[in-house]
Amino acid sequence: MSLVLLANRAPIRQTPEGWAAALGGLASALLPVLEDRGGAWVAMREPGEDTPEHQPYPAEDPAFTVRRVPLSEDEFDGYYNGLSNQVLWPLSHYLVEYVLPERRFREAYRTVNRRFAEAALEIAAASDDAPQFWVQDYHLMMVPALLREGRPDARIGHFWHIPWPAPEVFRILPSARELLRGMLGADLVGFHTAGDAENFRESARDLLGATIEGVEVLWQGRRVRAEPHPIGIDVGKFEGLAADPAVIAESETFRSELVADKVVLGVDRLDYTKGLLLRFEAFERFLEAYPELHGKVSMFQIATPSRTGIPAYDQLKREVEEAVGRINGRFAEGAWSPLHYRYRAFTQAELAALYRAADVALLPPLRDGMNLVAHEFAAVSAAASREGHPPAALVLSELTGAADYLGGAVCVNPYDTDGLVRALRAALDLPRDEKRRRLNEMQGAVRELDVHTWAARFLDRLDAPADAA
Repeated sequence: MSLVLLANRAPIRQTPEGWAAALGGLASALLPVLEDRGGAWVAMREPGEDTPEHQPYPAEDPAFTVRRVPLSEDEFDGYYNGLSNQVLWPLSHYLVEYVLPERRFREAYRTVNRRFAEAALEIAAASDDAPQFWVQDYHLMMVPALLREGRPDARIGHFWHIPWPAPEVFRILPSARELLRGMLGADLVGFHTAGDAENFRESARDLLGATIEGVEVLWQGRRVRAEPHPIGIDVGKFEGLAADPAVIAESETFRSELVADKVVLGVDRLDYTKGLLLRFEAFERFLEAYPELHGKVSMFQIATPSRTGIPAYDQLKREVEEAVGRINGRFAEGAWSPLHYRYRAFTQAELAALYRAADVALLPPLRDGMNLVAHEFAAVSAAASREGHPPAALVLSELTGAADYLGGAVCVNPYDTDGLVRALRAALDLPRDEKRRRLNEMQGAVRELDVHTWAARFLDRLDAPADAA
């Protein structure tokens, strides 16, 4: 059975040396699957992007095809910037104040979803076998039903990478029922947590009148499984980076250049769901509460550029930069700055060096489907600790999927700034043996959720009969 993957972004990128795998966990997990099984990956082609619509990959010995769906400026703006990222994204993270009226984006979203489905069906038509489709994320909610209509014999999976909100929140959307009907074209819908899967099932029951039996949604004569399939990272890659001599050298250089005994690290996209302003407010209160730590503790915050051009993100960038300036203006002493802020993308090797260098990772997003940075930090820190490097601690939002799995983290409500202050102090003061115990516990969980295992388990489950245990 050939596999057709559908995702917003293509799994390959153009480099000076030619085409290579895209950075990120999804590409690293699924490229080997396609290389083994054959098939295709359907993705968008942004306006102005100079890439082929049909691209066999790798060029020297093609294993699969990248099929790009070209979008006009209006289609891209309505589908991606509009309904995906200014309606579905904030709503799924319970930040309804950022949700824009969806009506003006709806038709572009429908059009693009239909074109993705048509491209996938065209690919599947070239084979006599029953196809297997795997749809990724919130950009393509209508696609499963369109695929089902075109190929009733197909096995269709959909993985939802972000939180699924409670039914009373999801139903705020005027198109909530239409979007749910789209997803219920799948045989299997995967989520990071049992809670997200339950919210989806209850949304189908409350909004469509579907029946729930265990993890299954019974809808229009079909059974759709909605269940947790938590994703992880490429553990081997990050454990390897932890021992890389170049990474170790960069980590030591970073520590030597930072005027502080303890380093608190934050790594996020610049996104309002990440809670950067509340985090900085908590760090400011931390500095007020513990003047004896001035000159001894510094925070290093990475904010990767994201969705530039969307007004809410541009406004957040200004507010974050103002907060950084205010905190450093209040507390900096001599060569010591309490808060170091970097607004740029970092490579995986650079991140691994920072993970090694940190004493505490502070990751309290307001809501997150999983938070793979927590996995990366745990993998690198645990691997380094096994080689004698001082162990580190993780402070993690309890409103992340990762909090369900990383039992060694110090979990905290991200809206509780006083609680964040206490959690940060507790993490800094953890005894070395306790840090090592917690890291070992997290390492076991991270290995269990390895991204390659995730992909294999999901596809095995998709292949299984609907009544399989």
